[in-house]
Amino acid sequence: MTVIEVQRLEKRYGDRVAVRDVSFTVERGEIFGIIGRNGAGKTTTVEIVEGLRKADGGVVRVLGTDPGDPAVRQRLGVQLQESQLPDRIRVDEAMELFASFYERPADTAALLAQLGLAEHAKQQYKRLSGGQKQRLSIALSLVGSPEIAVLDELTTGLDPQARRETWELISDIRDRGVTVLLVTHFMDEAERLCDRIAVIDAGRTVAIDTPAGLIRRVASGLTVTFRPSAELPADALAGVPGVATVDVQGGEFTITGTGNLAHEISSALAARSVVPLNLNIVQADLESAFVALTGKEN
Repeated sequence: MTVIEVQRLEKRYGDRVAVRDVSFTVERGEIFGIIGRNGAGKTTTVEIVEGLRKADGGVVRVLGTDPGDPAVRQRLGVQLQESQLPDRIRVDEAMELFASFYERPADTAALLAQLGLAEHAKQQYKRLSGGQKQRLSIALSLVGSPEIAVLDELTTGLDPQARRETWELISDIRDRGVTVLLVTHFMDEAERLCDRIAVIDAGRTVAIDTPAGLIRRVASGLTVTFRPSAELPADALAGVPGVATVDVQGGEFTITGTGNLAHEISSALAARSVVPLNLNIVQADLESAFVALTGKEN
């Protein structure tokens, strides 16, 4: 069942076009990701989905109706890209305040326990760590018992351990039956969590697929880099089985391809009595697919 539908979305701020042609659908029960560089139009898109901004063109439906409908807001949980609470508000006070906005709020104490915040319930907001503040942000987005949770740049600024703990929480949210719309510019985060991903670049949707599908669509399977121990012509490996491209920069070879690429290259070099120095083998990932789709590093 489709719970979010966005078709040919447009949004302008004066003469600047923030979103010019974004389309995607989100199905119930999935974690759907939106990835793109800063300024690509991700946050503007989800703020329209959340009912915080009005579209200048296109169609947006959330749970079958206009996202500005107050009834939709009762069924939607939102974690904004930038949010702040008063320094001295306690965790339990913030939960009770947000719960009062909804007709059927969750059990705030149980929710804090599930998110590992029960022991911090009486703690002031300013005393929380970055990871604890993010957990509280998630808790506040879930306190209304939403059917959909929109999480925007959830792990920006967190250390690696806190990021991975937050990833587990996002998976738990989906396991609770909540559909998740996740906005991120971290490729590893999207690849780890999302069932499907929309790639947005310069205000346009350039691709939608599973993480594996995006990688298969545009990226070679492997990248092998090395420096030859002896002189090696640039085209010496062009005909090796599995090799797709060969690039030589400053004496370093970068080869992309598929199959048993490293073995084939090593065999071809051995036949020429050449040893691959500083050999590095990298499996294609979402980052390389993103670069191929947009032509830009993230």
